[in-house]
Amino acid sequence: MTQRNAAAPESSRAAAERETPPRIVGAGTAVPALSYTQEELLDIYRIEDPRVRSVFRNSAIDRRHLTLPPEGPGGARRTETQGELLAKHREQGLDMGSRALQACLKDLDADPGEVRYLCCVSSTGFLTPGFSALLIRELGLARNCARLDVVGMGCNAGLNGLAAVTGWARSHPGELAVMLCVEACSAAYVFDGTMRTSVVNSLFGDGAAAVAVVSGGPHDKGGGPQVLRSASRIIPDAIEAMRYDWDDAAGKFSFFLDRDIPYVVGANAEAVVGELLAGTGLRRSDIAHWLVHSGGKKVIDSVMVNLGLTRHDLRHTTSVLRDYGNLSSGSFLFSFQRLREEGTVSPGDHGIFMTMGPGSTIETALLRW
Repeated sequence: MTQRNAAAPESSRAAAERETPPRIVGAGTAVPALSYTQEELLDIYRIEDPRVRSVFRNSAIDRRHLTLPPEGPGGARRTETQGELLAKHREQGLDMGSRALQACLKDLDADPGEVRYLCCVSSTGFLTPGFSALLIRELGLARNCARLDVVGMGCNAGLNGLAAVTGWARSHPGELAVMLCVEACSAAYVFDGTMRTSVVNSLFGDGAAAVAVVSGGPHDKGGGPQVLRSASRIIPDAIEAMRYDWDDAAGKFSFFLDRDIPYVVGANAEAVVGELLAGTGLRRSDIAHWLVHSGGKKVIDSVMVNLGLTRHDLRHTTSVLRDYGNLSSGSFLFSFQRLREEGTVSPGDHGIFMTMGPGSTIETALLRW
């Protein structure tokens, strides 16, 4: 007679978490050379509408790195065509992406030829082939480097890309995987004087950020955080709240942000964090480091209130917004870099990545140092 095992079978998620979790072992960022204060941008674009000027001045942003169009007749900035904007997306994306990826590899003393998986994330234009193929050629990565392009998912997409990278690293122990967020947001601007476009134009900046991930092997020296698990929450009722539309009048794409999106995000933040921590034995008060997308002042405040966080908890999120604006998918990695530079992390600390974007979607990941 065969004795049956009374124990319930271990879930695939629990089994995966018993393995060596993938670890972030390096990071790098890059921005364009030129940056502008909000007042400088108001002057450059000769914006006189008091409503628009108020949006810029009350954004909690001091300065942003941007690639502005050249001056036209009379000194005004020339209006760019959609083709010129796509060219900017490619040129600036390759430049910033190359520098961020190289800085990331230098951070962990690795060569480009060691990268076995490259995931590129972007929402500021469309390319075929994508940044992954172009950067493999540009930087001399191995021809057998596996690749993925995550295109058009918006500000939450950095964590969607990180999920793919950590999954690949887990199934390829010891091999190096890199995620690169490349956002030339100035390639997605429409200047038509409306409040719709002015909100977007007052908020976003250009930047790229990369992280390297391994699961064991010589590059896993134990210094960076392990990525333990992730949780997502989509809000279908707000699916139109953040979107990229074709503007017939302008002859180009135009991004739209609903004025109520900060409150939608905040109202759903507690649920997704609860799901992320379920079964871990951790409470929100056990999280030492919060690295939240710098989506805008109202978004940050709404997340802070609904999760019971302090301004100190979100100091890196707010300082990145102040110094760079909203960098779309790579914003949370700029905050991560500031945490690393601060040197306040201790072994055993837990942290949470949180991003939010079109869908409307909130993405989270749980970290352990």
